[in-house]
Amino acid sequence: MDRTEVVTSVAGDLHATELAIDAAITQATTLVQSFIGARTALSLSPVAGTVSQAKAMETIAALSAARESIVACHAELQKDHRRLGFGTYAIGPVAKPDDWLDPKETRGHLRSVG
Repeated sequence: MDRTEVVTSVAGDLHATELAIDAAITQATTLVQSFIGARTALSLSPVAGTVSQAKAMETIAALSAARESIVACHAELQKDHRRLGFGTYAIGPVAKPDDWLDPKETRGHLRSVG
């Protein structure tokens, strides 16, 4: 394989991993929604299934941490890619923010509540 094929392969695997993590987060949140809907449909007390629902929510938190890590991995790969002078490759959505390369504080978008 030439350099372009190798880089494209890694980029494709990275994009697939990002999509898989997002899909897992979506599925896990659907599970929590299902728990709540089932409890309501069965007229069960809000305390029923509390532990299992909490475990599902822990899973969502872990998946969120995994998503943050894969985004950081993406940023590091982008830096490596530029340092090695491999040019431009795009797999997946092309409009990718470079927030990790040039972080800017955003004002006006979010506000604190007290």
